[in-house]
Amino acid sequence: MVVGDFPVEVDTLVIGSGPGGYVAAIRAAQLGQKVTIVEKDKLGGVCLNVGCIPSKALISVGQRFVSAKESDAMGITASDVKLDFTKAQEFKDGVVSRLTGGVEGLLKGNKVDIVNGEAYFVDENTVRVMDEKSAQTYKFKNAIVATGARPVEIPSFKFSKRVLSSTGALALTELPGKLVVIGGGYIGTELGSSYANLGSEVTIIEGAKDILAGFEKQMTQLVKRGLKKKGVEIVTKASAKGVEETENGVTVTYEVGGEEKKVEADYVLVTVGRRPNTDELGLEQVGVKMDDRGLVEVDKQCRTNVGSIYAIGDIVAGPQLAHKASYEAKIAAEAISGEKSEVDYMAIPAVCFTEPELATVGLSEQQAKDEGYEVTAGRFPYAANGRAIALDSTDGFVKLVARKEDGLLLGAQIVGENASDMISELGLAIEAGMTLEDIAMTIHAHPTLGEITMEAAEVALGKPIHMM
Repeated sequence: MVVGDFPVEVDTLVIGSGPGGYVAAIRAAQLGQKVTIVEKDKLGGVCLNVGCIPSKALISVGQRFVSAKESDAMGITASDVKLDFTKAQEFKDGVVSRLTGGVEGLLKGNKVDIVNGEAYFVDENTVRVMDEKSAQTYKFKNAIVATGARPVEIPSFKFSKRVLSSTGALALTELPGKLVVIGGGYIGTELGSSYANLGSEVTIIEGAKDILAGFEKQMTQLVKRGLKKKGVEIVTKASAKGVEETENGVTVTYEVGGEEKKVEADYVLVTVGRRPNTDELGLEQVGVKMDDRGLVEVDKQCRTNVGSIYAIGDIVAGPQLAHKASYEAKIAAEAISGEKSEVDYMAIPAVCFTEPELATVGLSEQQAKDEGYEVTAGRFPYAANGRAIALDSTDGFVKLVARKEDGLLLGAQIVGENASDMISELGLAIEAGMTLEDIAMTIHAHPTLGEITMEAAEVALGKPIHMM
């Protein structure tokens, strides 16, 4: 690598190496581009290092722990089940290392140059990449910005030793005896549930009237019931006011129903949203349009108003999901290579790894009606499925929403065991323009949870077999 004042010339420069950036770099390289990717921290971004992957590893530990203690109904009694939290964290870190190492191998295997440092736009075809020791200029034909987002810090809850962001909550060296979670969205609910499984006493404080906004109430009711079984206290319509921190713990003050209350804990986790990382890149200097939240405005090919600069992932409008970023990454890389690819978000799934899991794709029944569709819906319960009964996981259902005139699938919602895996079939069905009859007539293996999808289609068609 040339270091100094002489610019390094590349076809495509990718800034950020999360699930948007590294995918964009690989796809652009596959399409014949000379690609350099710039990362200021660790390859893999938030998702692989301090987000999706480590949180799911910790969730898996909690579920295994509970399963070991609570399998009496299946004839399994385990005595003196213990949790080694240090070892659990080592397992989580091992998962992260394996995947981030894999990303590095994939980038190098596709001949992508990896550069560490912070990028700053000089003009619409130039950036300066700086680290602690030096700075280097890069000239590019096109750039893809994939810098992700960071946790929102609220003034009365400044992040510290005991006031944690999701990153801090995943890096704890001790298991909290008590944990307060500010925010009942998917991050707060997933981590709150995970720590409850590991043995922490958890309180979730949410400002809205319910947790998990964005999912249907019929779905979240089952999650709330599961949280309460774990001993999690859920306080809704509450406003977090402040925190007093000592060497050994915190006291959180909140207001609910006009009354001020306090709760003591070892730590408080703040999960009230994420802010796009667009404020220190020099994007304004080169005229890239952004809204008042710092989100970059893009077209259907992820191109900004500056023709040589593209933006993807958490820094553009839409849900902040890793798989959305990866999808946009491929679109942007293909657009740069002259292909006619465009984004289409109709079949983008959303998943929450609670207990039971939540998953949705396409339109909900209400959304479909709001868009003017006359709809038909079919819902089938896990409790009537042989595999779910054998797994002792009967909480949940699959719901399909279709256009009434021809049965075209418009959306699907799943709450229950393996919802995160089952939703892919329905995303494919929407993407392929399939109907309820197509799904009902697809032979599903028996006994599997996938049969619930087939049965829900039969319910919507008015011809259920295993339901009156």
